[in-house]
Amino acid sequence: MSEYKNDIKQKVKEFPDLPGVYLMKNKACKIIYIGKATSLKNRVGSYFTGVLDNKTTALVEDIRKIDFEKTETVVEALILEANLIGKYKPKYNIKLKDDKSFSNIVITDEKYPKILISRPTDKKKLKVKYIFGPYTSKPQTEKVVNLLIKIFNFSFEKLDTEALYRGYYIKGFSSGKVGGISSKDYQKIINNIKLFLEGKKNSIIKNLVKEMKNEAVQENFEKALEIRSQIFSLRHIRDFAFIQDSDVVYKAKKNFPFRAEAYDISNISGEFSVGSMVVFSSGKIDKSEYRKFKIKSVVGANDIAMLKEVFERRFAHQEWRMPDLIVIDGGLGQKNVASLVLKKYNLNIPIVAIAKGPDRKGGEKLFFSAPREYVFPDIEFIKKMRDEAHRFAISYHRKLRRIKKTS
Repeated sequence: MSEYKNDIKQKVKEFPDLPGVYLMKNKACKIIYIGKATSLKNRVGSYFTGVLDNKTTALVEDIRKIDFEKTETVVEALILEANLIGKYKPKYNIKLKDDKSFSNIVITDEKYPKILISRPTDKKKLKVKYIFGPYTSKPQTEKVVNLLIKIFNFSFEKLDTEALYRGYYIKGFSSGKVGGISSKDYQKIINNIKLFLEGKKNSIIKNLVKEMKNEAVQENFEKALEIRSQIFSLRHIRDFAFIQDSDVVYKAKKNFPFRAEAYDISNISGEFSVGSMVVFSSGKIDKSEYRKFKIKSVVGANDIAMLKEVFERRFAHQEWRMPDLIVIDGGLGQKNVASLVLKKYNLNIPIVAIAKGPDRKGGEKLFFSAPREYVFPDIEFIKKMRDEAHRFAISYHRKLRRIKKTS
């Protein structure tokens, strides 16, 4: 192996074990290939080990430098890869891929825009306002669209279009009329979709947080709750659908705690505050053991105090089976208050609190009450528990609001 390749190989060993995009450059410092990775370190390192096909061997021979850009999730790596390929059009991305297998996501230029999935070679005349891509896999392109549907809490109506196109309108729109959704809200969703496909997730979150607070001030709590759910979805995008089975960390063979409990608090400005407890038995959801708590002693928006009340009430039930692991959606404060309550009841149960890092990059930040190797079964398992606790808390919160409205 040549000296420069040895040098690249050594540098790649220092790449982070995180999702992102890598940019391979030639001796003229021109980008010749762009790829995405679940783990930058492992994926880029694979180019310098094992047997490669002829086209990939030619690519590796041309490489003189490799840069990378980390992303919070694999989904965002996929979107960034598409945008960068569209911008730089690296020669090996074209050589290594049949152009017919690329896909674009298109937003049409009309009063009520459609979301389309098309191929770069499609010739049908369209009024296109925004085009994103090319994406290197049509199935993954479709998964991005399906993710948008879930995040923004709207179902889309699939249009009967020509074979080359798959189109989507936001539900409520048909035949030039907006049904259950206003023109303003329709455009707002389209703008958020545009920002997401541009890789500007944090801008969407910032705008939604502002909007949520305004709705809460005006006592539109149902709308505020809907926005809060969107914010949560954006901050906790699940990656498993975008990773090959061989890459998934979450495996059935893992040693799961016999009983694990996850907790979350749901409230909008302290209104209709509730807590949730969900249970996983041997790694599987056990809904018969779920519990919900209507907050009684805390006035105002104080999630830590509310969590303390939930733990006090839960562990007062000594007849309930005790957990082997506790998962909390939160940070150090949540972990500490849970530890205090457990100490009061002379319980020694490991706790994991899961929160986003301070710069919202590099994934979740975890806080442990015991050595990591003792309490840490699997990051995907922890995320799954956290998300289920959030879902259950939100559903109870909404139920209380509906009861209040009808009473």
